Amino acid sequence: MARLKNLFGPAVLMAAGLGVVGVAGYGFIGLTGHTLPAADAAALASLYLLVNIIGPGLFVALEQETSRATSARLAVGGELRPVVRHALLHGLIMLVAVLALLGAISPVLTARALGGQWGLFAAVVLSVVTSAGVYLVRGLLGGRQRFHGYAATLGVEGVARLLPCAVIAVSGPDGVLYALAFAAGSGFGALAGLPGLRARTVVDVHLPGEGGEPEASTFGSMGRGLLLLVVGTLLMQLVANLAPIVVTSRLVSDPTTAQAFASAFVLVRVPLFLFAPVQAMLLPGITRAATTGDTATVWARLRLVLLAVAGIGVPAAVLSFTVGPLAARVFFGAEVDLAGAVVGLLGVGTIALMVAQVLQPGLVAFGRHRYVTAAWVLGAVVLVGLLFLPGDPLRAAIAAQLAASVAVVVVMAVGLFRAIRGGTLATPPAVPVGG
Repeated sequence: MARLKNLFGPAVLMAAGLGVVGVAGYGFIGLTGHTLPAADAAALASLYLLVNIIGPGLFVALEQETSRATSARLAVGGELRPVVRHALLHGLIMLVAVLALLGAISPVLTARALGGQWGLFAAVVLSVVTSAGVYLVRGLLGGRQRFHGYAATLGVEGVARLLPCAVIAVSGPDGVLYALAFAAGSGFGALAGLPGLRARTVVDVHLPGEGGEPEASTFGSMGRGLLLLVVGTLLMQLVANLAPIVVTSRLVSDPTTAQAFASAFVLVRVPLFLFAPVQAMLLPGITRAATTGDTATVWARLRLVLLAVAGIGVPAAVLSFTVGPLAARVFFGAEVDLAGAVVGLLGVGTIALMVAQVLQPGLVAFGRHRYVTAAWVLGAVVLVGLLFLPGDPLRAAIAAQLAASVAVVVVMAVGLFRAIRGGTLATPPAVPVGG
């Protein structure tokens, strides 16, 4: 195992783990689509979307705030038990709130989105519990910069989803079994990350005047940050995914063009998906630097990752302009070739969202959660306002996607510039108490 860790760095393992999760997702949709009746496959597709909204849309905020609080506590030599305790409590509060909401809307949700199958609703409930667990574990692992353990949660989650679904497909397709297997995968991912949390990172002994923080202060600051990040991540999902849904609704008379646009949209998002681990890997290091006032290190790390964004995003955007329409037809079966400019401009929007993925951890590290929320609020307002402009739905969607993404980046950049120039945390994660 040690030789494997030395051979493959954390970034490679993180990317590989994320790739396994992605393959499992596409495999789930493919297997259910090919082995179940159309109505059941549609219900399973709705479940897939719900699971992804609940995970990346809600509990990733718990991961980010837990990672920030963990990194900040380690930077000042404090013990982690209060952070773990408060993260668990906040996770439990989120879990209860989401379950209560699902319970309230369960009749409508089950009837309209899940084909009237209560077994699928049970799988959604299971996914809420397992998502809460895996994102909490990832937050604790990321905050300690234990990325091999983090990568293990990704890889095991994907394998635990894909293999049971393959067995079900061969032994006798059943929609509810598919759903339960997919939902349980996150739970196995959480279990895979637990060994990485066993070794102690710091000695649980307070030195006078160092690393102390009142319990209420830690709990309250984490709660405020978590609430702001939940709003921000939900709106991020809106900005990232709403356009093809609206285009499809506006092109009822031209479904082939709508399908081609949706295919191109998914295609140009591939770099964004592959770049997703950057937040988990970037946040702990810059949080420690921000906590100790080392703004030079913060800027150096952000600049390096932004250069990586340019190195990945610019070639991807060029490919979107040149071969994007062909790729959409070959890989997704699009029956209409969109103009290269349409796909290319969507690729440019993806670059902006990748930049936002880099800037957001910087804001969280400095405690500027409000800028994160404000950026996504503005982006959502711009997106919705432009999506429904009269005229060509494709032009409206492209304009909306570009303008919204740029608006998000501008707000985040302004907030981060002010944070780095000030060099202090807006809400310090540790308040020394005299001893």
